[in-house]
Formats: sequence, structure tokens, C-alpha cells
Amino acid sequence: MSDFYSKHMIEALRSGVPSREVGACFTEARPAMMRRISDRLEAVRESGRSDGMIFTGRYGEGKTHLLNTFFSMATTSGMVVSLVPLGKETPLDKPWLLYQKIMASTFLPGAKQPGFSTLLESMTKNDALSGELLAYTARELETDKLYFLLKAYLNTQDEEERFTFLSDFEGDFAGNALIKKSYRRLLGTPAKFRENFSKTRHYMDYFHFMSHLFRQKKYAGWLILFDEAELLGRLPKKARMKCYREMQRFLNPGPRMEGVFSLFAMSSSYAEDVIDTKHEFDNVEETFSEDQKSKEDALASLNAVLKAPELAPLTREEISGILLRIQEFHGKAYDWTPQISADTLYRTSEAGGYLLRTKIRAAIELLDQLYQYGEAGGIRITELGKESFEEDAVPELEGLEEL
Repeated sequence: MSDFYSKHMIEALRSGVPSREVGACFTEARPAMMRRISDRLEAVRESGRSDGMIFTGRYGEGKTHLLNTFFSMATTSGMVVSLVPLGKETPLDKPWLLYQKIMASTFLPGAKQPGFSTLLESMTKNDALSGELLAYTARELETDKLYFLLKAYLNTQDEEERFTFLSDFEGDFAGNALIKKSYRRLLGTPAKFRENFSKTRHYMDYFHFMSHLFRQKKYAGWLILFDEAELLGRLPKKARMKCYREMQRFLNPGPRMEGVFSLFAMSSSYAEDVIDTKHEFDNVEETFSEDQKSKEDALASLNAVLKAPELAPLTREEISGILLRIQEFHGKAYDWTPQISADTLYRTSEAGGYLLRTKIRAAIELLDQLYQYGEAGGIRITELGKESFEEDAVPELEGLEEL
């Protein structure tokens, strides 16, 4: 391991910001939860049937780190991986926008940067994959918009037009009229849609198509990681109800979703602070009183949150193991041999409070002082703020979805 890599690890840990590199290196803790998620992920890889689950944990106790660990493990095993935090910028209640955010954060196995457009750019109109995808989009989706889009994309030679079509696959949806006009010009026949595509009603066609494309490219599956799902609790009531409904598309996907495993990380306080305090079961009944399917989906999501497994607190042995690895990294990063016992390092980390990230920073500060001065003084790290589930004071504007 190079000094540069060790320094990178120490600085990433010092910042307290989770990263995929850190997730790949620190995988030993919480073996029970790792095994539970790994077993379900492996079942998806082997069967091709999609699945989803939620896990919870206290604030600052490693939820994002666990997601990053599975990110690294999945890409190594040949899976496509997407990682997005939920919230205003990635709205689960507006899944057509969520699709765009997910695809912008999608990594093919071994890729250093997100993006999947190379899979489409390498296709020609006469290759076997193109023929299979055209047959799939013509028959298997709710609408046939993607059939006409794909066929137009494969037949155009205009770079600007190809860019427009690629952007549509990425979630910047082109209008139906534009696709019909291009198709008629390129193919000489009209594009007769079975049903005009609406992004608010037919967005799942895109998720289904991408999952099928990844399977056809022989990837081991598609892992979608949703971080900070507790931020749903800050949304206005109607938006939260829509989020619970849409969550079922990932927790309990139908057969058209191929080889996808969706994993939600959520604060363990969500049940008490949001579901109980805001009377979410009553809100679902009220909001979807005339829509039985939406009500059932939303209630199923709430029950999934209540039943979600929780990250067990790290034991002293697990924390000590992490700190010893950090001590090893620090020594390699600065070419020295820290002379400090595991017990002293652990007791120092206790000055960081109950959050794992601040324990780690306290230990790194101790190692810094020993390296620079040969001795260490008192270490104080102020407690980070706790999460809040107060609703944002932003009015909901109905009827904007179709704009």
C-alpha cells in the first residue's frame, strides 16, 4: 500500500465524510447485518428476481459507510451500482426526476466515473443486442415509446439528434411529438404509439428497460442504494404519502424489474419521530381513501420501516479493530511507527462522544499529536448536530408534474 493511498485514507477519515474507498477497506464490522444484506443480494444475482429492503441505524453510526461497503463489493462482483441520497434534489415523490438522478449516479463495473451511455453508443442497428432490445421495447413495456426512441436513435447519423435521444434515455425526456417527427423522417413511416407516453404515469418503463439492458450486457445485476431516506420525514404531508407509495416500486418490484436490489438506509428514530408523531398510518388512510392500490403500497412501506433491521452498536472489540487499522494507515502515511497501546487508543476515542465518526477523529488527532510532538494533550470534539424531522415550510403546488 502506497504512502499516497494511506494519506488519502487518513484524510478521508479525518473529514468524517464517508467514501467508497473507506467502505472498501473497513468491511469487518457488523457481520450480522453484512451477512443479512449479502444473502439477499446474492439471491438477486443468482435468480435475476428483484428485491429490496430497508435497514436503520442511529445518526452518525455508519449507515452511509455500510452503503459504500456494498457499493465496492457489488462493483467488484460485476454489478451496476447507483448511489443517491434522498431529499429535495432526489425526490422519491417525483420518480421521473428520481430516475434522472439515479442514472446520473450509475456506475458500470470497474468504472471510475458514472455513466452508461457507452452501452448505447456501441450499438448498431443491425447487431443482435439492438434487435433483442427493439423486440423487448415493442412488447414488454407499458408503452412503446422506447421502441420508437431506440429505433430512431439507431438510424440517425445526426450528432445533435443522437445527443437528444441519449439524453432521453438518461431522463431528460424528449417530447412525444419530437420522437414521432424524427421517426417519420428517418424511417419513412409514422410512429403510431399504442399510448402517448407520460413521464408521471409511465416512468417505470425506463427503470424496466435499463434493468433489462444491464442483464442483456451480462452484468450480475443492478444495485440501487438510497441514502438518507429519513429526509423524507421533512417533506410536506402529501409528498411523504407519495414517497411511501413509490417506495414499494423498489421494495416489492414486479417481474419487469430484472436483477435489481434496492437498499434504503434510514435513521432508526424515523418510526418514533415521524411515523408515530405525525400519525402516518392515519395520513395514508386519509390521503388515499379513494385509491386502494396506492393505500396498500404506502401502508406496506410504513410497515417495512417498522420491521427494518437496525444496525447493532459496535462492540468495543469492533471499534478497537477499526482504530488499529487507522493506526496502521497513519504509520504508513507518515512513515513512522506509533508507540501506543490499543487500550489507550480506545480510551482516547471515547473523548469523541458516541458518534463513530467523532471517535475516529479523536483517535486520528491523538496520532497526529504523537507524530508531530511526541506527546498528546487533551482532545475535545464538539458534538455534531442531531437530525430534525420538522416539515419544510414550502407550500405544495399541485398540477406541475406534467409541465
